[in-house]
Amino acid sequence: MGARLFRQLLCAALILVLLGACGDADPPAKPAPPTLAEQLIFYDWAEDMPQSVLDAFTAEYGVRVNYQTYETTEEALQNLRAGKVYDVLVIDNPYVPELAQEGLLAEIDHRNIPNFKHISANFRELVFDPGNRFSVTYNWGLTGLIMRADRVSPPVTRWADLWDPRFAGRLLVWELQRGLIGIALKSLGYSINSEDPAELEAALERMLALKAVARTSGYAPEVADQALAGDAVALMYGWAGDVLRARARNLDIRYVLPAEGGIQWGDNFVIPAASPRKHTAEVFINFLLRPEISAQIVNEQHYATANETAYPLINPEILNDPVIFPPIGEIRRAEVYMPLSAEGQALYQRIWERYLAGETGAGSTGR
Repeated sequence: MGARLFRQLLCAALILVLLGACGDADPPAKPAPPTLAEQLIFYDWAEDMPQSVLDAFTAEYGVRVNYQTYETTEEALQNLRAGKVYDVLVIDNPYVPELAQEGLLAEIDHRNIPNFKHISANFRELVFDPGNRFSVTYNWGLTGLIMRADRVSPPVTRWADLWDPRFAGRLLVWELQRGLIGIALKSLGYSINSEDPAELEAALERMLALKAVARTSGYAPEVADQALAGDAVALMYGWAGDVLRARARNLDIRYVLPAEGGIQWGDNFVIPAASPRKHTAEVFINFLLRPEISAQIVNEQHYATANETAYPLINPEILNDPVIFPPIGEIRRAEVYMPLSAEGQALYQRIWERYLAGETGAGSTGR
């Protein structure tokens, strides 16, 4: 029994020695995070991101943000496909899958964007990007009609009112491909996502009729502000930001969600595949998703955020404004832009080229 006890004590001592040796060993070193870039190129709509937010990011991380802007989605797509380099791009929902299929978007490493947890479940796993592999929802809203109430009587109620002869020469129309085609389709009782050649031919006729009597422009906030404040424009289609800026100037503005239903849009942060600063881009997106930063953006820019944790930090008068955060009933009535098939994309492009060229003629939109 004595020998057995001795062996047991010896084994116990050896175990303690081994455990002690393991405890003294240095833990494996964690890999150092990638060094942040000196600058980051951010490509977005004009005046869409407050400069105060960009300055805060620079102050904290030492990364200068080069804020470049576009007036139409088509301009952004053309520049991206032409090889221009951006690190973070803001792009509409329906264009995410086609850019991903073309290999123009990088897959997002969500380990670098823990603040993604603040995005509402309503804006995750959307049909155009399952798993949010390539996109993070930024903001959203409804497209409606904006009129100078002091110049319009009786008030407008439908998309079709854009074609009312009383507004000839008093319209401002944004030349945004999916937006304008969608409105023309909607005014005819069709889906904004229609790929039917006959329906699109009818929409083209409507668009050309509108173009003949309207002022047209790529979207720019200052153009909207000047038009609504001036004497020439009584009606346009637009968004919450346009309404809020006009109100701030004490203009008699009315925002109308048409009887046919509004049109819901959504913008996303994506990282172009050509970006040489992907890690810095992910750090930037994660910064923008901080609840206090998302709330700051809403408080300054007046577009609804997908960041639900930010809601308590948003000014109550903004959070409760139905122009910015529409009632649930209006959201349910609205139609959402969806991705088009490859054939549909080609068809829309031909329609758009003919619109820009002022061309018509039945039967020329064949697949």
